[in-house]
Amino acid sequence: MSEDSETGEEQESSVSQTYLMDEDLRETRELAEALLGEVEKVVMGKRPVLELVMTGILAGGNILFEDNPGLAKTLLANTFAEGLGCDFKRVQFTPDLLPADITGIYIFDRKQNEFVDFRPGPLFCNILLADEINRAPPKTQAALLEAMQEHQVTIEGTTHKLPQPFVTVATQNPIESEGTYPLPDAQLDRFMMKLSVGYPGRPIERAIIVKRMQRKRDEHDVKALASPEKLRQMQESLEKVKVDETIIEYIVEIVTRTREDPRVAVGSSPRGTQSLFKLSRALAVMNGRDYVVPDDIKRLAIYTLRHRIILKPEPRIKGVQPEEIISQILQEVEVPTTQGYTD
Repeated sequence: MSEDSETGEEQESSVSQTYLMDEDLRETRELAEALLGEVEKVVMGKRPVLELVMTGILAGGNILFEDNPGLAKTLLANTFAEGLGCDFKRVQFTPDLLPADITGIYIFDRKQNEFVDFRPGPLFCNILLADEINRAPPKTQAALLEAMQEHQVTIEGTTHKLPQPFVTVATQNPIESEGTYPLPDAQLDRFMMKLSVGYPGRPIERAIIVKRMQRKRDEHDVKALASPEKLRQMQESLEKVKVDETIIEYIVEIVTRTREDPRVAVGSSPRGTQSLFKLSRALAVMNGRDYVVPDDIKRLAIYTLRHRIILKPEPRIKGVQPEEIISQILQEVEVPTTQGYTD
């Protein structure tokens, strides 16, 4: 199911609240909105998905797309990178891909009889597209794991910091399992969100062709509205977003219940709790607020937690989906009455 059909709670209008926001937060929101408008010219008819991706980038998290081929996942990641003015690299993951192919290598100097110069691999960028990540062998996936979590790589005992900010956008094909290596649960947990794009409707697909005819070329023109340093400032501005104690309790209760459900073998980790917290602050700013409300949590819970839940064999055989369990939890957990933040 595509994310544009899972929009959840309707987002409230934020025009009347924007002027109350901190100047940095207001600038973050305005730039994010401008960027979304730029990306939407290229990836048409997918506004809900684009908003989720922008939320994930602001929160500084990695994003996993599980979807069929040809649905603009690469185009989406590349367009966001161009709009943000960030360095973008794409790696096609294959069974013969080695860790050194993505991390980089040291060059051997025969005269000095030692390795001297370091040649960085494609991991050294701001936004990395790991295409068909589940086709790479476990050793290569492990090399990416350190980059995703610690934003660094270790080669020959030497640690190299990655450029900041650093975001991994990974894809995997759900309809093809031959020649793939399922992602370990530890690696899945490093992804802040799991999304899908989904097929466009008939009018949008027609509009895509019409725009291509008008453009007379495959390439798109995307304005660079920011820079890596500006994106870092946008991410840092989220620290000014207020989160009421009742909202924190609401997040913890939702995540804890994923571990207590009788159909679940392993529930969400505390990293899921942290991800929901970070994403909710980003979504609040996207909606013109400097405080988190329960609807932010409801909007994000499924995308943040579904890949962190491992079902027991019996419910899995019966076709129970993690999304169903999370939706049920959201219905059962009492929603805080707070409508803002009070000191």
